[in-house]
Amino acid sequence: MPDTTKSPIIHPVVATPQAQLKRKRESVDLTQAALRQRAEATASAADDVSGDPSQPAAGEDRERKIEDEELDSDEDSMFEDALDEIELNPFVPEDDHDEESFSEAAAETLRARLREIGVEEFFKETINIRPRKLGTAFGIDPQWGQMPEEFYLRILGLAVVRAYNKRQKLSEFNTIDDAANLLQKCRNIMIVTGAGISTSLGIPDFRSKETGFYEKVRQLGYSEGEDVFNIENFDHDPTMFYTLAGDILPDLKRYSPTHAFIRMVQDKGRLQTNYTQNIDNLEQLAGIEKERLIQCHGSFATASCRKCKYQVDGHEIFAAIRSQQVAYCKECIKKIATAQTSPAKPTKKRKTKPKNDYEDSDSDPADTIPQPGVMKPDITFFGEQLPTTFFDRFTEHDSQTVDLVLVIGTSLKVAPVSEMPNYLPHHVPHVYISREPIHHVNFDIQLLGDCDHVVFELARRAGWVLEHEMIPRGFGVTVAEVAESGHRWAIRPVMANAD
Repeated sequence: MPDTTKSPIIHPVVATPQAQLKRKRESVDLTQAALRQRAEATASAADDVSGDPSQPAAGEDRERKIEDEELDSDEDSMFEDALDEIELNPFVPEDDHDEESFSEAAAETLRARLREIGVEEFFKETINIRPRKLGTAFGIDPQWGQMPEEFYLRILGLAVVRAYNKRQKLSEFNTIDDAANLLQKCRNIMIVTGAGISTSLGIPDFRSKETGFYEKVRQLGYSEGEDVFNIENFDHDPTMFYTLAGDILPDLKRYSPTHAFIRMVQDKGRLQTNYTQNIDNLEQLAGIEKERLIQCHGSFATASCRKCKYQVDGHEIFAAIRSQQVAYCKECIKKIATAQTSPAKPTKKRKTKPKNDYEDSDSDPADTIPQPGVMKPDITFFGEQLPTTFFDRFTEHDSQTVDLVLVIGTSLKVAPVSEMPNYLPHHVPHVYISREPIHHVNFDIQLLGDCDHVVFELARRAGWVLEHEMIPRGFGVTVAEVAESGHRWAIRPVMANAD
């Protein structure tokens, strides 16, 4: 008898910006005393070398700077962005015997010690290690940026906190059958999805080196692919977006087998929430309930005027996007037309012109003509905050009740979604499904291949039947361990002889 018990529906609540993965700020605050101690120790060593009593004490100077460092949001973002880059491209010493860095084995020993004793005790215990050498245990190049010591200490402190919070692989979960068993027994499954679940429909992902949307944008001569989704660029000149966005506009006529898999998890009463980074809105087409869907970056479902905020169904601007024409607000146009046909109100003339009034003789009369606002799809551009439903839903409810996390079709390179696995309780199993392995997050099981193929096999092993028009009769896969990893598996399609 099928299990029809559903996870309780939690209606989205409005979040405050302060709810953004609160652990990050709280952990930074915890390290202040330890950073001061390290700054004093570093400064003391510098004083011993310089021995110049005429200069202000470096320890006092550094301590004052650190105590005054209440980072504003821009500075905080700068350091977090730097850490993201370090995590994705960590420093690896060329020589294990280099005295200026730790070997990988020694670095792992240090990180294990950190997890054992905590951040503050770790700083106390390692206070006699040179900061730039200690940083190599956390992937920081000792020559990175040649930054001032206080900035390096800030990066080091944040890196240590991030390493302490980083989830570790659970040893009891390793194979695709382990993942299938989890799928069968868990009742609050969080599914985090990215562009990889839609590529089989011809919608490109964003970051693939040769086929991604951003690469195509760069090939057209733009400096950075992300410029297309920069809100300042859009407000200055929306033509770039309207010229290129047709490539990622969904046809909304069908969804992928992976979307069907998520729907099946929902129908079996196991879906807690689907957090999607995709903007194609195909989750709703697949029938994912609105109450169980968080569109982290918005979607093409609606569009809003940048001037008057009038909102319309996203379909209303699809024709403009496909024809590479900027869509203007019909409500603005209507109001402008009404104002132009209405009798002008009489204005009171001044009898005399003030002595010092200045009149710009070069002003363009066209500048005073009202212009309609530009319609923008309600997707989150760089420079805009994520939808307000994301943070509180994740931190205050889902993180407390989730019992399994499936991450499908995303490289987890964009914050804050990339931080979700490390925020969640570390005893919750995590399964990763995508074409390429991931290294900066410790997943318990990695199933590597086309998302549609992987979820088909995962469902089959769980005793479920995934039916979809894109899955041919006789379809099957092979499963092979990757490089004796014990937890990474390559899933490749094979075709059996159809009857």
